[in-house]
Amino acid sequence: MKDYLVKGPDNKVRCSYLIHDADFKKYHDEEWGRPVSEDRRLFEKICIEGFVSGLSYITLLKKRENFREAFDNFDHEKVASYDEEKLNVLMQNKGLIRNKRKLKSVINNAKRMPAMIEEFGSLAKFVWSFRPDSKNRPGEFNPQTLKEVTKTKESEELARALKKRGWTYVGPTNMYAMMQSVGIVNDHFSGCHYREECLREMKVFQIP
Repeated sequence: MKDYLVKGPDNKVRCSYLIHDADFKKYHDEEWGRPVSEDRRLFEKICIEGFVSGLSYITLLKKRENFREAFDNFDHEKVASYDEEKLNVLMQNKGLIRNKRKLKSVINNAKRMPAMIEEFGSLAKFVWSFRPDSKNRPGEFNPQTLKEVTKTKESEELARALKKRGWTYVGPTNMYAMMQSVGIVNDHFSGCHYREECLREMKVFQIP
């Protein structure tokens, strides 16, 4: 077995770098790379990725429930109505990453959702339209692949398209991480049990 894979007590082989923490292991097994089509969850993923810069993802993962509670479970209609007073309340919330520009970005992006839905029918239909062709993907997924592929032509195009529509904190690296997390791309290591699970889910998934 490759040294970047590890077999757990359940005899399932996993990506070793994602399982050093119980929360991360759960995220790796149950969420990462599995296709998502619900607008609310996609909106959440885009916004959460905006907070990652300069932080480890595990920091955000451990605060995710705090973010969900603070932002009304990322109901974009509710978030779009937040005013300066509400922003000040968010800034006092120790369970969040208290970066005012990034907190304001979530509100801004929520305000952009109606136009997105009007133009494309759903946020899901928009983001999934940037799914890369399989022939443009690496043949082998390993630590070197993930080190080299931190953004792609498609994630750059997605970032540009979002910025053009007024969205903020949506850089190409963050958007590639979002694409990884919602199954638009499957970057589990070759040989990982959950890579195969995600591939099976994708075969029956209805792309929006």
